[in-house]
Amino acid sequence: MVPIKLHNTKTRQKEVFEPIDPKDVRMYVCGPTVYDRAHIGNARPVIVFDTLFRLLRHVYGAEHVKYVRNFTDVDDKINARAAESGRSIQDITEETAGWYLEDMAAVGALEPTEMPRATQYISQMITMIEALIKKGHAYAADGHVLFAVESYEKYGALSGRSVDEMIAGARVEVASYKRNPMDFVLWKPSDADLPGWESPWGRGRPGWHIECSAMAYDLLGESFDIHGGGNDLMFPHHENEVAQSCCAHPEGGFANVWMHNEMLQVEGKKMSKSLGNFFTVRDLLDQGVPGEVIRFVFLSTHYGKPMDWTEKKAKEAAATLCKWHALTEGVARDVTPSDAVIAALSDDLNTAGAITVLHRLAAENDAGALKASAMMMGLLTEEMGAWAQKDTADLSAYENLLWESRRAAMETKDFSEVDRLKTAYLAAGLEVRMSKEGVELVAGPDFDPAKLEGLL
Repeated sequence: MVPIKLHNTKTRQKEVFEPIDPKDVRMYVCGPTVYDRAHIGNARPVIVFDTLFRLLRHVYGAEHVKYVRNFTDVDDKINARAAESGRSIQDITEETAGWYLEDMAAVGALEPTEMPRATQYISQMITMIEALIKKGHAYAADGHVLFAVESYEKYGALSGRSVDEMIAGARVEVASYKRNPMDFVLWKPSDADLPGWESPWGRGRPGWHIECSAMAYDLLGESFDIHGGGNDLMFPHHENEVAQSCCAHPEGGFANVWMHNEMLQVEGKKMSKSLGNFFTVRDLLDQGVPGEVIRFVFLSTHYGKPMDWTEKKAKEAAATLCKWHALTEGVARDVTPSDAVIAALSDDLNTAGAITVLHRLAAENDAGALKASAMMMGLLTEEMGAWAQKDTADLSAYENLLWESRRAAMETKDFSEVDRLKTAYLAAGLEVRMSKEGVELVAGPDFDPAKLEGLL
């Protein structure tokens, strides 16, 4: 088996992945704050680390891989949404978490092994905060508890930032109770209108960073294999996770490998509401873009590079997937994935390289290897491919019509009728394949049978 190599943000280099325990491979990925629909940028880490999850399961066995992705269900954005909508926080978080799981399933993501919610781990967070205070890494002030950044000498090592860069990047809140401007909140007070829990420091709620450390420790232990997320989380969120986790549990190393995916653009520009190019996963699905197409486009770019979502890429992906579904229809599922696909994925999750191999397998008509390899990447599955199953039962009549027209044209040298039929077929969303053996019509993603009426 080809060794898995992953780029480790912590060491700034690609390394051979060696799990702490091959029979208990553990991965943590930061999940969503549940107050609104997931935009398409939110889907990128989901698809990236779902693909890694699939690779790890293939290599080590599904029963030996544990994947944790959390829900942040206590947050000031959620509180604000509840205040402006008049709905309860629980209603908002339950609904939004459900939307998230539906939308991520639509793009082919397996559910993680564990999906903890922050509100289920408040006691563990309080315990960790108490340990940090006891060890001199945190202090209570004015109902708050803050992590003392100066107490951890490696602070900044993960992101590689200077103090000035960190202050700017963290958008440091100026507060009289802070000993150092860089100190970050572990616990903060809650008034009667905000969610809160009793603690040694009064009624309050946790800061954002502590939740992931507490959940990762409870579910994966003091040291685990991989921590993932978007590179926008590298600082301050992941930097703070490292600091508080390593200080609370100095006997462990927290995550051995850190992986960060790059951001997403739309038609070459940063996605933003002001530019009118901001949309959610559900927006795309409702516009008729299949989840499988979204996944294919995302996998076509290496996770470590910026990804550009374009309408052209989506159409090309749909056309490719339609061909592949037609080629693999009825093919058995028990074929082994291509070694070349596994090798590409094992090389720092080179999904773009893996898709190149899939194209080659399709060109070689190796339908078994194509289907098995694509399925391992979350493509060409029965659940994902329903959109591509066009009603093609009557296409043989149209194939015969074009074939007879072509045969007649070969004798008369008048190809006007052949050209007319081909134009009509293309307008209906059909790909026309002609050879000496005959005519084959392949329905594309925009196939509309109504546009063929009157041709027979």
